[in-house]
Amino acid sequence: MHRVQVIFGHLAPPPSSGAGSRAVRVNPCGAAASSSPDDVVIVHGRRTAVCKAKRGSFKDTTPDELLSAAMKAVMSDVGLEPGALGDVCVGNVLQPGAGAVMARIAHFLSEFPETVPVYTVNRQCSSGLQALFNIAGAIRNGSIDLGLACGVESMSLQSMGSPGDVSSRLVDFDKARDCIIPMGITSENVAERFGVSREKQDAFALSSHQKADRAQRSGAFDREIVPVTTTLTDGEGKERTVTVAKDDGVRVATTLEGLAKLRAAFKPGGSTTAGNSSQVSDGAAAVLLGRRSAVEARGLPVLGVLRASAVVGVPPDLMGIGPAYAIPAALEQAGLTVADIDVFEINEAFASQAVYCVEKLGIPMDKVNPNGGAIALGHPLGCTGARQVVTLLSELRRRGKRGYGVVSMCIGTGMGAAAVIEYPGP
Repeated sequence: MHRVQVIFGHLAPPPSSGAGSRAVRVNPCGAAASSSPDDVVIVHGRRTAVCKAKRGSFKDTTPDELLSAAMKAVMSDVGLEPGALGDVCVGNVLQPGAGAVMARIAHFLSEFPETVPVYTVNRQCSSGLQALFNIAGAIRNGSIDLGLACGVESMSLQSMGSPGDVSSRLVDFDKARDCIIPMGITSENVAERFGVSREKQDAFALSSHQKADRAQRSGAFDREIVPVTTTLTDGEGKERTVTVAKDDGVRVATTLEGLAKLRAAFKPGGSTTAGNSSQVSDGAAAVLLGRRSAVEARGLPVLGVLRASAVVGVPPDLMGIGPAYAIPAALEQAGLTVADIDVFEINEAFASQAVYCVEKLGIPMDKVNPNGGAIALGHPLGCTGARQVVTLLSELRRRGKRGYGVVSMCIGTGMGAAAVIEYPGP
């Protein structure tokens, strides 16, 4: 009983103010504030298709090529010379050294000048969003005027492996030991402790595929995806050239009956299956940001305004609940409520945690991932956060009026991240 009390103590909402708040403060202006020359604005974003790891269209494509395709497309679309960038930050999780060398190679494959710097960041599943936060911070503190935030992952060429060199003393510290719990077990923990049934998880997974299928058939992703021409080796060892412009993880034939037949993937008798978990995937995305005054001076468009960001910590063994605490922290900064948000892009690491977060915050399901999420589209770890920003702004632009969106995800080892973005209207 004492342990239960301790756990639920960790789940208390973060303080709304004061030195003890876990929310990362960004700027004092809320979303209701008038435009400022110092606003951090989003100019444009593009992504590659997201493809199934090991079996999909990018299984033989290196991450530097994927990243380069997204980087070049963003700069070309808006007619901006790469030399105008003050910095480039790339989210990556699995490449050695968080992909630092890979990112610089992608830089030169994109024909960016050597004078533009680049670095990488690894905050696991939020790495692509953290790249955006880092570039935004550099703009806000006056270090740069324009920057490119990216994310990339090839889960075909680099698999999730050991945590690396860690102390044997981790077994003496509960929270340290919990950091190496398999992600699927953290999903089972959320489902068990908060009563998220298998039926709810499977229904959520089915909805993700149905929404993604509708989005593909309607052409909703066409403007955000940059086609990538690459070489694919088939099962007989023959190479062929393909142009990839469509997410290939969407399972159109998914049914509740089919999902119900799948066995638990991580724990005997559990409720987390391959069908209600995110897919391992390959993909890349890039987002161009700048200070409003610099963007307007160059005649570039303003697609969105970053109004708030937050990163919070939660118990490692319940890492999936992160969005339930990061989203309120970001909304508070922006001076908004759940009811003010038009679209929530919440990463579907597992249906268990996504269902919990949505229900915990009282978010209407029709506002959640209207074009499907990671269960249907896939979850290339370092890419996802940047991909979600691209998809969010694409959806808000399609709606054709001023609106607000939230991007959020849980993070392995027990964290959550969230951003509030305003679409100013056409």
